Amino acid sequence: MTDRTPTTYSAVLGTRHVARLLIGTLVGRLPNAMAPIAIVLLVTTGADGSLAFAGALSALYVLNSALSQPVKASLLARYGQTRISSPAACINAGCLLALTATGTGAHPALVTALVAGAGLCTPPLEAGLRALWPTILRTPDQRRAALALDTGAQGSLFVAGPLIAAYLASAYGPPTALIATAVLGLAGSAVVLTAAPSRIWRAEPPNGTSGTRSPLRDGGLRLLFLGLAGIGFGVGAMNVWAVTMADTHHMDLLTGLIPGAFFTGSFLGGLAYGRLTWPGSTTAQLVTGAAAFTSAWLPILMLPGPYAASALAVLPGLFLPVVIASSYMTADTLVPAGARPGTYAWLILSYGVGTSAGTATAGLLAGQPLAGAALPAIASAAAVVVLATARSRLRPGAPVIPGHTTSRYGPVPSER
Repeated sequence: MTDRTPTTYSAVLGTRHVARLLIGTLVGRLPNAMAPIAIVLLVTTGADGSLAFAGALSALYVLNSALSQPVKASLLARYGQTRISSPAACINAGCLLALTATGTGAHPALVTALVAGAGLCTPPLEAGLRALWPTILRTPDQRRAALALDTGAQGSLFVAGPLIAAYLASAYGPPTALIATAVLGLAGSAVVLTAAPSRIWRAEPPNGTSGTRSPLRDGGLRLLFLGLAGIGFGVGAMNVWAVTMADTHHMDLLTGLIPGAFFTGSFLGGLAYGRLTWPGSTTAQLVTGAAAFTSAWLPILMLPGPYAASALAVLPGLFLPVVIASSYMTADTLVPAGARPGTYAWLILSYGVGTSAGTATAGLLAGQPLAGAALPAIASAAAVVVLATARSRLRPGAPVIPGHTTSRYGPVPSER
């Protein structure tokens, strides 16, 4: 991808609907970061509140949200965003509110059912937003800038969300934190789903191709999903490594400081990626970005002190938006509009599952600083190998008309 004139963020954000959709989606996705903490705090305040049970419920919410993404995206492509995301947002909020109404002494089966229902019905705002960009932003430059903004900003959700939930629970009680989570999710979803692009969006596969065909049937995309899971594994392991560092140096602050530094780097990297010009195809950018992401973890293997470790955590964060954004843009070249929501959902699922696996694996090695520091680099290196192997398969077919290419599913607008 080569650009003569860099796209400015002011121009992208000034495009009609962009700022509204971006901000609404970020607000609507705050529950993804707030609910797991709010659920733990609510359950553990009960007389018989078990931390193990609360942790299991929190994991259930996150896992159900991730695993249901492909199904929700398939429904999104078939029925449109408003008809799927609106009831999903209402059910999600309703389950969270019902959880506060039942009280901490409710039967565990009821609490589990409500948490499971809330997780399954998280509205697919992220996949929906990324499906909307091609309908609003007409050039690859503009879409790359929007993806960079989106990717960079979403890291802030997982810094701000837990802080907001913890503050509300401490100041006003855990039920208030859960109520605020539900209200924010509804408000953000309403902002997005009442916007004209969301209301009129329909997935229309060109030339009669099937927009609901599973991306897992394509070998190149399967490798892309696997590679992105490896990147997510590294991020999940980093969160646990931060806890290990906090225990080692007796500095509880590091538990939040190291992830905060990482996601600050992610935000800055997203701004740079969307603003600057980049040579080569999106697939080349993906492999190069993943290699840089891996290399950025290496200084941490020297087991620096707490403040140096926090500063070094910024470095891999800088390259995360490059990997995420170029993954989506690479996928765009391979599938038609009708298949994009489903493909995006698998990208989201892959990264989320990788993050969960990284967290779980690093948890088994908790208390071993070197092993914890090595996991992100090892997982990311494996992701580079997978993506490099997939590079030749992550290319569209030969051109059919000016400005278009042929994908495995039919002709789609060229992104390169």
